[in-house]
Amino acid sequence: MKNCQEIVTRATVELPREESLRLLAGVSYGRVVFTRNALPAVRPLNHLLDEDGTIVVRTSLSSRLTSTVRRQPGVVVAYEADDIDPARQLGWSVVVIGIARPVTEPERIARYREQLRPWVEGPMDSIVAIEPTLVTGVRFVEK
Repeated sequence: MKNCQEIVTRATVELPREESLRLLAGVSYGRVVFTRNALPAVRPLNHLLDEDGTIVVRTSLSSRLTSTVRRQPGVVVAYEADDIDPARQLGWSVVVIGIARPVTEPERIARYREQLRPWVEGPMDSIVAIEPTLVTGVRFVEK
């Protein structure tokens, strides 16, 4: 392994959709990007990847994301997750762009509440599903 202070040449390698979704499924936290008052807003969230590739997040009813999704069902959002070694600056990043909708079916709500535990205190009583329309991923590697 190279000394972290040595100059290392890095390259990016584009990842196929399937591998990007597999990597996303392997981590539990990411960031959602949405529009708030005509400006971009970014919030960290925990997530799960459903069998069909849908990204599912839990938020509180009072959150800005929940308000946006309820006000504009079918709003376009981005979701990003990564795993990058801060010392070596190697790893990967995945960005999903898709349609966000509130989950309203009682059986899906119950299943997601069981599978996706809140990671911050307070009520996380809203569930949002993001349909992955565009999935891009890159791996940061030594050259």
